Amino acid sequence: MFSRLRSDIQCILDRDPAARSRWEVLTCYPGLHALILHRRAHWCWSHGLKWLGRFISHIARFLTGIEIHPGAKIGERVFFDHAMGVVVGETAEIGDGCTIYQGVTLGGTSLYKGVKRHPTLGRDVVVGAGAQVLGGFTVGEGAKVGSNAVVTKPVPAGATAVGNPARIIQAEIDVKREEAASKMGFSAYGVTQNDDPLSQAMRGLIDHAAAQEHQIALLWKTIAQLSAQRHEPDCVPGDAARNEHFEAAKLNELVGK
Repeated sequence: MFSRLRSDIQCILDRDPAARSRWEVLTCYPGLHALILHRRAHWCWSHGLKWLGRFISHIARFLTGIEIHPGAKIGERVFFDHAMGVVVGETAEIGDGCTIYQGVTLGGTSLYKGVKRHPTLGRDVVVGAGAQVLGGFTVGEGAKVGSNAVVTKPVPAGATAVGNPARIIQAEIDVKREEAASKMGFSAYGVTQNDDPLSQAMRGLIDHAAAQEHQIALLWKTIAQLSAQRHEPDCVPGDAARNEHFEAAKLNELVGK
């Protein structure tokens, strides 16, 4: 129990620059308090103590402003940041490492009992403030849901969903850009889509650097292949000039790309 509590506190310290100490997190973060109380409520719910589980969740809602049904499943290192007004439904599942901001609803669109009515969030999903994720579908690992988005369909892993109704934007491009940015030592998560000229310039620099890295890799591969051909024993001496001409043409072709 204490090891999991330490993990919860550490994940808040890692993700929230406003958190200054473990004591501050333990005493002043309602998102952490909601998680601690939810685990007690979920244990009661899972062991047939339905009313007690609901009562504990009711007390947690009163104390923290975060409403989590005792039947919901929540993984490790989940961070409810601010989180006032968050609602998590009975059959919702939140994967390890997720971050959920204030005003988020993980709700359902069906009134039938005994079915999966609420969404499942994969690992490391980020749900922005005011977003509504409604239905029994899955939001893939590493996906991001924009603020005030209304999501009613599955979101692929690594994709970004924005708008009402939500649409997927530049999923494959963003994943490749994030990988390139991570190699440079920083994350492009904070880069906005189209409204900031500085962010547009940053995206252009990342894409240009990734393209150059790809060209250099192709160049080195070709040089290695040509070098191996030069040292093959069955190479005819009279063909040396022709081989050098072919190598020069190949290198010029790569450099010109």
